[in-house]
Amino acid sequence: MTAENQWFFLMSLHFKTAETYEEFVGILDLQQQNHIKNLDSIDQGFVFAEHSVEDLVKMNSFAPHIIAKDEDLVVAYILGMTVASRFDIEMLIPMFEQFDEIEVNGTPLSAYNYIVVGQVAVAKDYRGQGIFDQCYELYKEVHGDNFDFAITEISERNHRSLMAHYRIGFRELSRYVNEDDEVWIIVAWDW
Repeated sequence: MTAENQWFFLMSLHFKTAETYEEFVGILDLQQQNHIKNLDSIDQGFVFAEHSVEDLVKMNSFAPHIIAKDEDLVVAYILGMTVASRFDIEMLIPMFEQFDEIEVNGTPLSAYNYIVVGQVAVAKDYRGQGIFDQCYELYKEVHGDNFDFAITEISERNHRSLMAHYRIGFRELSRYVNEDDEVWIIVAWDW
């Protein structure tokens, strides 16, 4: 795809904050398509956590999720999550516990007002078109004035996600191994 064709393709998509029940359901549909338990191969990236519509609505009330839509179809999302939701998704509690142990520039992470990238996914047929970058541009635009930086954790096995996050400016802060021997890399994007 030429740069011009890619630009027209991106212009045909709608990048916005999630607002409707149908959009939350669209996020969950895409989440299941990319969930590690539903994939034959992890080469194209994957997600671990599973949410409910209620989880997404609550998280969205603190920090809006970003989505890309092709007409009515949600083709990408970045979930927003704040410390206010740290106990809402049981499998993410260890991530917040690790955050409590980190210092950034000699200051405990807890002293900062940060937003957590709760999860990212792009539909298989829409990858490699710049959608990931466009979603993160909107994420920064929506959240950049309200938070010091964005932070998340990515499985060491999720090479595609790690490389994409490093490409847009995330940098490694720390690593840890969870109870399932999964290596997690904590990365932050200082906007």
